[in-house]
Amino acid sequence: MLSWEALTEPLLASVQENEFWRNYLVDLHETKSLAFEIHLAIFVEPYLRLVLEGRKTIESRFSTRRFPPYGRVQKGDVILLKLSGGPIMGLCQVSNVWFYQLDSDSWPIIRERFGTAICAQDASFWSDRAHTSYATLIRIDNVLAIEPVEYYKRDRRGWVILANPLAHQQLKLDIL
Repeated sequence: MLSWEALTEPLLASVQENEFWRNYLVDLHETKSLAFEIHLAIFVEPYLRLVLEGRKTIESRFSTRRFPPYGRVQKGDVILLKLSGGPIMGLCQVSNVWFYQLDSDSWPIIRERFGTAICAQDASFWSDRAHTSYATLIRIDNVLAIEPVEYYKRDRRGWVILANPLAHQQLKLDIL
């Protein structure tokens, strides 16, 4: 089982050719501490591919309760992009975030303002989320596909906050 510290090397190696990410993650290598949080977001297809291709620029998370990322993600944070049941495939930066307590007035605003950027491709996207009470909408930038990094996660959470990466020694990480 690899620790969070063991993940830093493959992550940093994956971004060496990208000036933005090399500079942004410099403190991760030098001090093992960061001025921002790192989040792990679990994606199903086609949404992961759409993010990595740059076509999906708003990540949306809907929930019945105030589960993360609601109220926890903020501008400047980093999101690791993990395929459901698979490896971490990329990363991105949060450039803006909106939190909604959903009601009849907020749904039309979300659909009109964010629908295209969310890549809500059909009516079932909205009907599948109709029972939710909270929405987190995250504008993502600086998306980078990386060499796959295996991440073994045993629970069903779709979002994990790695707020204090050094505290997560139990994470089981390995390079594919």
